[in-house]
Amino acid sequence: MSKIEESIEVKVPVRVAYDQWTQFEEFPRFMDGVESVEHIDDTKLHWIAKVGGIRKEWDAEITQQEPDQRVAWKSTSGAENGGAVNFHRLDDRLTRITLTMDVEPEGVVEKVGGAAGVPARMVSGDLERFKEYIERRSEASGAWRGTVKQTDVSG
Repeated sequence: MSKIEESIEVKVPVRVAYDQWTQFEEFPRFMDGVESVEHIDDTKLHWIAKVGGIRKEWDAEITQQEPDQRVAWKSTSGAENGGAVNFHRLDDRLTRITLTMDVEPEGVVEKVGGAAGVPARMVSGDLERFKEYIERRSEASGAWRGTVKQTDVSG
């Protein structure tokens, strides 16, 4: 299992950053390799992405969601992965986003890429593109402000 942690500051209020992040179906606009994310219900997502040039599909469950603070998830099918994104208000127009992920590389290409630090660079790039996306918009395209309590801490 590889652990990735990256942070970025965005020049929007915490509510705007959080609200945009909850628009999972817009992730392909700023996440490299993500083809689609379907928000099936309040806690279930279906992902399609190209990882190392290979098309993959998996399901994930949101295990914790606290408006303007945190979204955490774990995979329920496909390669094992999980993580959390935390939102920290720095001032009225500045937010720090910290993304932490645990991923289990599959196959030789992913394992070599993981050893070379490719996933961390991809996450860093995704956060930079999110920053550009939300700062250019200056408002969220929508919001899902429901609360999800952690369903299973044993993983």
